[in-house]
Amino acid sequence: MLTKIENKDDIFIVTLNEERLDAALAPEFEGKMQEWIQSGKTAILLDLTPVDFIDSTGLGTLVSSLKAIDGSGQLVLCGISLKIMSLFKLTRMDRVFTIFPNRDEALASFLPS
Repeated sequence: MLTKIENKDDIFIVTLNEERLDAALAPEFEGKMQEWIQSGKTAILLDLTPVDFIDSTGLGTLVSSLKAIDGSGQLVLCGISLKIMSLFKLTRMDRVFTIFPNRDEALASFLPS
């Protein structure tokens, strides 16, 4: 699994450098997300710009990560393609997640710590 990790101020930025977040990749990605959250990374910006496909398992991974943060921080998504946004709207996940079109807007949305 290819990810790029950055820190900006207190924000942990994860870019998933994969074309797909599906059943083949989701378990490993979920494990990493849970590890980061448990280590105290609770202000997370997940940049999905390179991702072109998410299946139900991948979507479940995102939901699981949001639940793990459980109000103790923020999980913000950015860079979601129109195709993936259609899935989010169909499943009403666009109402569950905080989503921004690009990284700059997403970073600006984080609450001060």
